[in-house]
Amino acid sequence: MSGGGAGSGHKDETCVINLTRRSCPPIKTERNGTCAEGRCGVKKGLAMTAALLLAARFLTQSGDAEELRELVMNALEDGSLFTASVSLELGAPATALTTTEAEMLPLREEQPESGTLDRNPEFPIEKDEEGNGDPTPDKILQPEESAEPAPEEEPEPSLPDAPGVEVLSTTITGGLRVTNDTSQEVDVQALLAEGPSQRLPADSPQILIIHTHGTEAYTPDGTDIYEATDSFRTTDAAYSVIRVGDELTEALRAQGLNVIHDRGLYDYPSYTGSYGRSGAAVESYLSEYPDIAIVIDLHRDALGTGDVVYKTVAELEGGASAQVMLLVGTGENGLAHPMWKENLKLALALQASMEKVNRTLARPVALKSERYNQHLTTGSLILEVGSSGNTLEEALCAIRLFAQAAGPVFQGLL
Repeated sequence: MSGGGAGSGHKDETCVINLTRRSCPPIKTERNGTCAEGRCGVKKGLAMTAALLLAARFLTQSGDAEELRELVMNALEDGSLFTASVSLELGAPATALTTTEAEMLPLREEQPESGTLDRNPEFPIEKDEEGNGDPTPDKILQPEESAEPAPEEEPEPSLPDAPGVEVLSTTITGGLRVTNDTSQEVDVQALLAEGPSQRLPADSPQILIIHTHGTEAYTPDGTDIYEATDSFRTTDAAYSVIRVGDELTEALRAQGLNVIHDRGLYDYPSYTGSYGRSGAAVESYLSEYPDIAIVIDLHRDALGTGDVVYKTVAELEGGASAQVMLLVGTGENGLAHPMWKENLKLALALQASMEKVNRTLARPVALKSERYNQHLTTGSLILEVGSSGNTLEEALCAIRLFAQAAGPVFQGLL
């Protein structure tokens, strides 16, 4: 989710009153990168109403009905009685809070830091006709609820296909954690101790990089402006995840690894059936090069809700980088996938290596009930590079860091 993000200001919110509905939106103010909800003040309205009631009681007891009538009429004419009654029922109209007032408001309670295995699902999943859920469906998704820091707002980049969209930055704490969206029991430390089981051939293709959703693209920025075929999508490979795959291919080859990069489009012109088509392509490569041990299906994620999108940010001195996420399918939804733990062991080895390169580069490993063609080898993974709010340059920076961490792991499999 550089280009920068939404401004820190909020729209002026006021109470709306009509014959059928009364509502007052909550006041919001920035505090340590999070939004705290304001509370409509009622003290002034309460004091005014109490004063009018006391005056009415005194005048009634003294028999001065004419003075009571005049007092009430004056209050109605100058609006004080109406304002007092509205304030009591709805609260005062929304206004900007001072820093002192903001500090008095309660902050949203943070969830406790999770352990190595999280049970809450990270994202909702769309199914295709093969029964695979799409980890990055063609719509904006809500970020996971976790103990991660709240998004920080930054200046908003221009989005030609989504005017008015805010781009917020968030760093999702990874570490050696698995976000488990299945009923499978996973012992992270035991799998790490076992290590990857794959073995790379010496003189033939070792790694295949493919893109089930090759039109996935990033937030336009600077010179990285493309002709969109849909929101954050383009068939121009110079600006999509295919460009990120080019960068990964070059970086791994520079480390002496034998890599094939499939630059084909499997989600265009029809998005439906993309996993079936990319799966058939993987099978074709395996038929020609049976010793391929690792298959990386490279995507970009989609985080956000409504008119807000997020970019994931890895902390990097002197530069801007997106985060990456490894996703492993289990086939728990009914598709045969008995060797899924072998894929997970490879993912955890890569996760541990990324921790050494940059502790904020990797989000938690996502474990899903779908299969995503990962039954075709014991070294198949989905690699999510950045999100729709990230720029292409941030994604390219992230994939170079990933290659720096992944290269030694892959070389250790020779």
